[in-house]
Amino acid sequence: AQLVESGGGLVQPGGSLRLSCVASGFIFSAWDMRWFRQAAGKERELVALISSEGRRKNYSDSVKGRFIISRDNAKRTVYLEMNSLQTEDTAVYYCNVAGRGIWGQGTQVTVSS
Repeated sequence: AQLVESGGGLVQPGGSLRLSCVASGFIFSAWDMRWFRQAAGKERELVALISSEGRRKNYSDSVKGRFIISRDNAKRTVYLEMNSLQTEDTAVYYCNVAGRGIWGQGTQVTVSS
C-alpha cells in the first residue's frame, strides 16, 4: 500500500494551493481518508477527513471555511484545496488512510511573502 502526495510549494499569504494524494495497493474506495500537517517543532495535526464515499467531511477549526477536502475514487486520489493561506499554514502536509498506518511522504507548503 502506498500514498504519494504532490502539489506543495511556496505561496504568498492569501494565495491558494491544491494538494493531491494518489493511492495504490489497497481498495481506496473502502476507506475514509485524512489530511494531516506538521509544522516545524509542533505535533502532527489533523486538518481534514473525508468518508469513503465522499459525503461526510470534517475540518479542524483552524482551516474550516478555507480548505476543502474532496476525492475521486475512480482516480484513487484525495485532494486538499487550500485557500486564503496564512503563514500559520506553513507545514509538511501528509495524507493518511484513516485507521491504518499508511502515510505518504509528505509535501511541503510554505506561506511567505
